[in-house]
Amino acid sequence: MARVKLTQQYIDNPPPVPEGKTKVEHCDLALPGLLWEQRAVNQEWGSYRLRYKNSVGKTSYSAIGRSCSMTLAEARKKARQLKAEIQANGADPQAEVRERRKGLTWNAFFEDHYLPHAKQRLRSWKNLEEMHRLRVSPRFGHLKLDRIRKVDVQKFLNDLKDSGLSAATCDHHGKLIRQMLNVAVDWGHIKVNPVAGIKLFHEDNREERLMTDTELQRLMVALEKKLESTAYQVVKFLLYTGARVNEALHARWEDIDRDNRTWLIKATNSKSKRRRSVPLNASALEVLDKLATEGNSEWLFNSARGGRLTTIDKMWQKLREDADLRHVRLHDLRHYHASALVNSGRTLYEVMQILGHSDPSVTQRYAHLSTRSLQEASTAASDAIRKSAA
Repeated sequence: MARVKLTQQYIDNPPPVPEGKTKVEHCDLALPGLLWEQRAVNQEWGSYRLRYKNSVGKTSYSAIGRSCSMTLAEARKKARQLKAEIQANGADPQAEVRERRKGLTWNAFFEDHYLPHAKQRLRSWKNLEEMHRLRVSPRFGHLKLDRIRKVDVQKFLNDLKDSGLSAATCDHHGKLIRQMLNVAVDWGHIKVNPVAGIKLFHEDNREERLMTDTELQRLMVALEKKLESTAYQVVKFLLYTGARVNEALHARWEDIDRDNRTWLIKATNSKSKRRRSVPLNASALEVLDKLATEGNSEWLFNSARGGRLTTIDKMWQKLREDADLRHVRLHDLRHYHASALVNSGRTLYEVMQILGHSDPSVTQRYAHLSTRSLQEASTAASDAIRKSAA
């Protein structure tokens, strides 16, 4: 526990969680009882809580909000309001929360609690809502959370598979159920997750589609024909950086450091919700040099109507037709960048850092490319030995 006078600057740039600890509570000296809890798994933002004594003198905690969605000033204001209610009429916010939690059904918890939570944090919340509405709710919606059993969820997943859904889609349903019940445990609605350890299918259906050198040449020829198009410049930027489309379209000029040749991707724009620094090679910098938005817009890539460019889907479809690349996806540009790194002798760790993978197993898909590079290196050694022995 750290006692400190909290400031917004301290919240935005906190000290790291000490090694070996899972979390640290920062107690505000300016407002006794206000805590900012920082967790090791995500040190960029934490949770505000109010510590108080309930009617029987027991220490209790009341959630206030997360620092990613509210300022310190807003947290202090809410904490003062809660303290005033507790002192004025003996209110117990935590007891009221426990009372509301009694007997929650799957539907009630999903619609009133989990979905609003997911909307603030997950870009895929619409997919989750669709899975809930179409399949999970008809099966489990009427059940109270503590009445959901692992055997029933397992049968539900098996039934989905038998109905013709892919193993990956079935797994997404299982992950939704497991994750939502994890949240229910974390928030105190139930004591344990009844489906912890549920068996998913885990079939490997990843599509490994890498462009050939010939396809890349056709793509570059098509791109060169319309260099004035902002959308075409986005494609070149993706190819040279290995970034995700959403990351590029949300890039700001303030995040570009030309001196150090880096591009900072903030946590709010990153799929992993962690900020990372992307090295900018000469080709990527050349793309930036040709943009007319520097000094005129906060965004790198603007639409013809003004404002941030939000999509390049239609342009990509036209570009694929022009280059005869109908089976190449926009995301394959990222795969090609990764393959170029590996085939140039870079390690999988370097690929992981540049592409911003949060899980090493995602990068591991390029291991076979590393094997190819090693084989070429071994062949080069063999040729050198034969030449010396001749």
